[in-house]
Amino acid sequence: MAGFTGSCFLCFKMKVSRIAWLLCKRTEVRRHTVCRTFISGSTTLQQQLSSARGSICRLESMELPSVGAKSVLVKLLAAPINPSDINMIQGSYAILPDLPAVGGNEGVGQILEVGSQVKALRPGDWVIPRDAGLGTWRTAAVLAENDVISLPNDIPLFSAATLGVNPCTAFRMLSDFEELKPGDTVIQNAANSGVGQAVIQIAAARGIQTINVVRDRPDLTQLIDRLKAMGASHVIKEETLRRHEMKELFKTCRRPKLALNGVGGKSATELLRHLQVGGSMVTYGGMAKQPVTVPVSALIFKNVTVKGFWVTQWKRTHSQDEGALRGMLDELCSLIRQGKLTAPACSEVGLQDFRKALDTAMQPFTSAKQVLVL
Repeated sequence: MAGFTGSCFLCFKMKVSRIAWLLCKRTEVRRHTVCRTFISGSTTLQQQLSSARGSICRLESMELPSVGAKSVLVKLLAAPINPSDINMIQGSYAILPDLPAVGGNEGVGQILEVGSQVKALRPGDWVIPRDAGLGTWRTAAVLAENDVISLPNDIPLFSAATLGVNPCTAFRMLSDFEELKPGDTVIQNAANSGVGQAVIQIAAARGIQTINVVRDRPDLTQLIDRLKAMGASHVIKEETLRRHEMKELFKTCRRPKLALNGVGGKSATELLRHLQVGGSMVTYGGMAKQPVTVPVSALIFKNVTVKGFWVTQWKRTHSQDEGALRGMLDELCSLIRQGKLTAPACSEVGLQDFRKALDTAMQPFTSAKQVLVL
């Protein structure tokens, strides 16, 4: 496919203590052009992202390499902007790719061409990345067959584009840490996040009750109604965790076996307080950027277990077990077809409007996920 060009993000290089980020993948192609612009000054990359995003990001057109025997040509269809994508650009994520690099860890594409030795994929198939760091903020890519895994193309586009990270995280946390049965209870903070919404829906499909903690906000009533429409059993404010109302709530449901923490700080400590004896808290995020503090009493007298979870590590650990990832995706797609698992509210943004999407994705209380339609 010589001559086929694709657009991608290019984030300009700047002087920082840890990392200078370029969002344009260096590949072996017949003709390869990268525009490098330097930004000087003492501001941090976070400040640049917050105040000068338009000056550090741009679109770049480049020629794609030919499709090899074991590779595939993929037209990217849609790719969300997740917090982990921004963390990666900021240099604060666990994965920091070699520079320059394409942004975006999640998305869905369609196979246009396959190499002569490709067996499992064919033109027309929908695919998503198997692992993080693939770089989905671009219109097209030539990838190794093993870099992607197929999805059915009879599910909604945004459900496919947002399937590989948050629903998989929710699925594994509800499956791998406690033996949850119908009638059991899970408590979670960040309930309005992508993971939180997936937890609500998957738990409801399994007959598991959820106590969902959200921050106070002007549209709190509408948010509560929306989460309950998804299947949330209870929706409460952060402040309620420290109040007498919790005792009244536990008269209507069991104390949680499992707590899911995506915030950290005081919120995580409060979740621990409400676990039943022998329960588990799983931390998958730290939006508050504060450490998790575990009371000694929770360890001694309640024998709670505190663990972490990162879906990327799970995928890598099970990279040789094709059935594990395929089985999870099949079950999630089945829930989608049944109407029991829907994508979070999404705002469709054209690639040329990526600056607006990045701005919106970094705002507090954002109710819709920004999805680049490519």
